[in-house]
Amino acid sequence: MGSRADVEGTDVTIYLKPLTDTVHADTPTDAPEQLLALLDSLGFERRALPTPEPVAVWHEAPAHLDEAAKKQLATHAVPWLHKAGYVVRIDDDVWDAAAYTDAATAVRDHGAPAPPLAVPAMGGRPAGTRRR
Repeated sequence: MGSRADVEGTDVTIYLKPLTDTVHADTPTDAPEQLLALLDSLGFERRALPTPEPVAVWHEAPAHLDEAAKKQLATHAVPWLHKAGYVVRIDDDVWDAAAYTDAATAVRDHGAPAPPLAVPAMGGRPAGTRRR
């Protein structure tokens, strides 16, 4: 059985794993290292399951992020992946329109991708705020 990206015919399929809060970024079986490295650089964490050839590889948004930050990270990746020439599908339940707009602007204005600047940790406060 292939990955969800294999089934859907995409280079990357981003979705919320059913019955969890885990945001997955699936790539096709035998995806090129260049694509996997780009997902790494965009803030996703690479996972692998040793199986008989080929090894199963996927990416996840870091578990310590809250739901909003996971959506922001996932959506932020889309314009960078498009710029690199990849076909991406992202489910509506992880889409964040504001994050997409910010990332699309960054793609236009900058050359190298990076994770979103302010990805709050679970239970944390946004930078520059104080507890009252």
